[in-house]
Amino acid sequence: MQIQFNSDRHIEGHEALAAWATEVVQDALRRHGAPVTRVEIHVSDENGDKGGAADKRCVMEARLERHQPLAVTHHAQSLHLAVTGAAEKLDRVLENTLARTARRQVLPE
Repeated sequence: MQIQFNSDRHIEGHEALAAWATEVVQDALRRHGAPVTRVEIHVSDENGDKGGAADKRCVMEARLERHQPLAVTHHAQSLHLAVTGAAEKLDRVLENTLARTARRQVLPE
């Protein structure tokens, strides 16, 4: 699984955050294995230098074999909460998508 990390210009500590976010995604999606070929992580601070509640955003897009890309978004007060929340959402979306695909393959036509 390839993981690509992107951030806007308001995010500091890009390298450390990228390494941490990559670990979070790998841990969250490990059980899905081979179907996930690539994940893109996009973090941003929507208010920039102004501050504000829940202004950190994380968008994750997963690419699966033989599926359309799946994307989730999570807003939070910190980047760590935004990344963690998005990884949890992505895990649930992947679980539901893969389960639905498995059910379709088992059902008789």
